[in-house]
Amino acid sequence: MSTAPVIAHVGLAVPSIESALAFYRDVLGLSPGEPETVDAARIVSLSLGESEVELLEPLDADGPIAKFLARRGPGIHHIAYRVPDLEAALRTCRARGYRLIDEQPRIGQGGKRVAFIHPDATAGILIELTE
Repeated sequence: MSTAPVIAHVGLAVPSIESALAFYRDVLGLSPGEPETVDAARIVSLSLGESEVELLEPLDADGPIAKFLARRGPGIHHIAYRVPDLEAALRTCRARGYRLIDEQPRIGQGGKRVAFIHPDATAGILIELTE
């Protein structure tokens, strides 16, 4: 694995995965992965080379994706960067004063270890770090 971070995926909050999938299937010719449920959201991934697009549909009106859609409407919810050492990246964030949503890695979509950095610390962008 490279030692430089790469974009793992871009998470897109959508009110309906079925509606959003039309563009990715019909125009880009992509095949969706199997749906998963994480953090009160249904997630479908679409592979774009080494990166993915995740379509995020809320399953619970009180969940984070539903709240995002209510505040901002459909759009980019987060950007995930794949890092070679998640623990080291979190230590660096803590040492430099970045506000973390996840102090410790947790299991996210696809069974991968993830941790989120609060958007207040990153110019308003929710960032996910993953291995």
